[in-house]
Amino acid sequence: MRGTTMHGHRDKGEGMKDTALKIARSAHDPTSALNLLREYLQAMTLRSLHEAGAFGNLSFMGGTALRFLHELPRFSEDLDFCHEPGADGSAVLDGSELSRKLQRDLERQGFEADVSWKGERTVQLAWVRVAGLLHELGLAGTPKQKIGIKIEVDTDAPAGANIESSVLRRHAFIAVRHHDLPSLFAGKIRAVLTRPFTKGRDWYDLMWYLTRRPALAPNLVLLRNALELAAEQPLDWQAALVTTADKSDFAQIQRDVAPFLELPDDAQFLTRDHLVSLLERL
Repeated sequence: MRGTTMHGHRDKGEGMKDTALKIARSAHDPTSALNLLREYLQAMTLRSLHEAGAFGNLSFMGGTALRFLHELPRFSEDLDFCHEPGADGSAVLDGSELSRKLQRDLERQGFEADVSWKGERTVQLAWVRVAGLLHELGLAGTPKQKIGIKIEVDTDAPAGANIESSVLRRHAFIAVRHHDLPSLFAGKIRAVLTRPFTKGRDWYDLMWYLTRRPALAPNLVLLRNALELAAEQPLDWQAALVTTADKSDFAQIQRDVAPFLELPDDAQFLTRDHLVSLLERL
């Protein structure tokens, strides 16, 4: 097992809700407070899933995995997973039981939580909604306004991902099973090429991958299988990304991603020319 250490703390004797509010109040603006608060709830959600044994057949992926495991300097809104049978051969996902446990855990921690799970589709969807926190922080006019985290579980994921296990610490120790970095890279390329709308966070993450040294290669087996599932088979993924960049509005991309960055001014580096230059150097 590979250990990954992430920053995080909880004062002795301090309740988890109080800790979440304290962390959010340390932010320098409302957007940062919202990002920090959501991230705390994400960590508590992962901890609950870990305790439930969910990572026996779930693999963590996507932007939040990249942040928690590899210190991506942007915040994320969602928790994304693939449902892949683990070493025990388990292939059943009981989302309703996981959602009940998660709600119980959050309520024990002092949060006014509501957790729902829709499991009747290929990509199962859950929502974790917590009321009261935004009002206590002065970010909402009513205690009923909620902060939400979306959970997506792909139950028909493309084959070929390489799986690792890591222990991380972000407000709590959490053991997760997850896609390795080349597989995460392949997933991001797929998102940029196939998502039906432009998402600034996809392009920022792509630039993060492309600026790694030594250079990182995507998991090409996973990428090929993922693009086949999406009915797209570009012969050259680098050329396909350049073509997509040529059709994209990077001023809008910068505006979209800036609120999620630890350093919002870094959005200015996200340009068509910078990305094409990085792709051509591969």
